[in-house]
Amino acid sequence: MPVDHSHNIIEIKNLSFAYGRELILENISLNIHQGDYIGLIGPNGAGKTTLFKLILGLLRPQSGSIRLFGQDIATFKDWQKIGYVPQRQLNLENNFPATVKEVVAMGRYRKKRLPADSSTADKAAVKTALEQVEMLEHQDRLIGNLSGGQQQRVFIARALVNSPEVIFLDEATRGVDTKTQNELYRLLQKLNKELDLTLLLISHDIERLTQEVMHIACVDKSLTCHMSPEEYIKESQSASISGQNFKFLTHHHNH
Repeated sequence: MPVDHSHNIIEIKNLSFAYGRELILENISLNIHQGDYIGLIGPNGAGKTTLFKLILGLLRPQSGSIRLFGQDIATFKDWQKIGYVPQRQLNLENNFPATVKEVVAMGRYRKKRLPADSSTADKAAVKTALEQVEMLEHQDRLIGNLSGGQQQRVFIARALVNSPEVIFLDEATRGVDTKTQNELYRLLQKLNKELDLTLLLISHDIERLTQEVMHIACVDKSLTCHMSPEEYIKESQSASISGQNFKFLTHHHNH
């Protein structure tokens, strides 16, 4: 399905956030459309992960507004519509006492008291999520015994287990080899195109992002660009030729 530019599922307006006196994000405004695939880039410490945490309700903004699916974040309740894959722990212990299916099932327990409450619907959701990331055959293995790429697929499955409409991924391809990166990007394309999932991906691999995503959003305390990969490449090349530290903000719909 093409991106529905008339349907904003997330609306961020004049958003600012500080840790103590240190201003992390300043006056960010950004609309995210149904079916979009956005690559979020910026230097270390630019506020990218903080922006994710604000949208996910893990932090509270000092000023500005966030609306999720038409509702103010303060009253939003449908958190199952939003999946989150945080930065992967690179050194997961081999004997970490959880199987693949147990890790994925943890995504179902937000509203439940005990994993023992697992229902038939939960088990079916776990099976479906593992099928979507091509990891069902590994469901009984310990998570720590998997390769880094396999672990990342399991964490993506955990984000998929509630059938969300949008998934936030923080450095999803970090710390794995090129072949595994290619496989993960192929999976993300499948989720975006076949399941019509909206994706936001933080990455430092700008060159690869421009080949994968529909839009590039640049964050360096403020939002310095929001444009197509083609526009980003053109603007960054012209800026590097002239020796400028470029800042630009456009948003055209070429997809």
